[in-house]
Amino acid sequence: MAKHLVLVGGGHAHMVTLANLHKFIERGHKVTVLGPSPYHYYSGMGPGMLSRLYSPEQIRFATRHVVEKQGGTFVLGRAVRVDGGKKTIHLQSGERIGYDVVSFNVGSYVPRTIVTDGADTVFAVKPIEKLIDFQKGILDLASQKETTVGIIGGGPAAAEVAGNLWRLARDHGGYRVNVQVFSGESFMARFPEGIRKRAIHSLTRRGIEIVEEGFVKQVTSNEISMPSGKAYHVDLILLALGIKPSPIFKDSGLPTGRDGGLLVNRYLQSPQYPEMFGGGDCIYFEDQPLDKVGVYAVRQNPLLYHNLMASLEGRDLQSFDPGGDYLVIFNMGDNTGLLHKKGLVLEGRLAFFVKDYIDRRFMRKFQAIE
Repeated sequence: MAKHLVLVGGGHAHMVTLANLHKFIERGHKVTVLGPSPYHYYSGMGPGMLSRLYSPEQIRFATRHVVEKQGGTFVLGRAVRVDGGKKTIHLQSGERIGYDVVSFNVGSYVPRTIVTDGADTVFAVKPIEKLIDFQKGILDLASQKETTVGIIGGGPAAAEVAGNLWRLARDHGGYRVNVQVFSGESFMARFPEGIRKRAIHSLTRRGIEIVEEGFVKQVTSNEISMPSGKAYHVDLILLALGIKPSPIFKDSGLPTGRDGGLLVNRYLQSPQYPEMFGGGDCIYFEDQPLDKVGVYAVRQNPLLYHNLMASLEGRDLQSFDPGGDYLVIFNMGDNTGLLHKKGLVLEGRLAFFVKDYIDRRFMRKFQAIE
């Protein structure tokens, strides 16, 4: 019996499913993909896009084209609520989409709770395509005067965008752009000391200032206020704080984990609604909390594809194994990388070459579907 599969979001965890939509349709099922953009941007290459190492076209996947090419339906819109009992997705436009099986890969967002005003001068690292607006704002302003940018965050995102912002200013106009990173009490605190020291050295030797004076208290149009009462004047602000799962699940009253992500079991399935699945940053894996890194979404890809088809056709589901330690490589913005896996730490051009090769191969694989 033909059923309706709905994919909410076209992110990393849905890539294999998107590549095989024709198989669902050949078996008589209807497929609808809902997303806020016709494209999905690969976050791992976002900092490189900021520095113009990559063009926007090189780091995006044409979701709408791939869906429609295979006979599916693409709906441009944003899901705001889910009625699990009635199996219905509510869109911001007021439209409703029913489903038999649904999977969420709606990603995460950067909280703006510390921002009191300054919509024109405060940007966030997510969604990734917003870095294009940030890039334009920097170049426009820096072409007129010396510019100071404040980056709020003390993790890998802050490190990578700081380094790539330095490269953007150097390579495109030779503009005077001062970069300050407001990292909380300790920059790259959750990483081993060897990684932390190398990241700090990589940035500070290029004149990037790292402010470790506590967590930012408040952000206004051109000012960053610290708990001590000290204030820093900046021209533009980029929020690279810890990300949070999409609020759609809490807003819908669905079972969620401690971080607000959709609670899923070992099948990446909602314990309360067996026809509901999810992957990537937006889920909370009940067996063990997972870091918000793309590697888990990539590992979830084939399993989600299998379980969505199995759920539609009443077959057995497969269990997700998160796997062991994963490779982390940071693009430091000067053609060097910082690689970490277990006890191995590698810094320099070779580390960046490895990252660049992996990222470009990943994109070529899925862009080939287009």
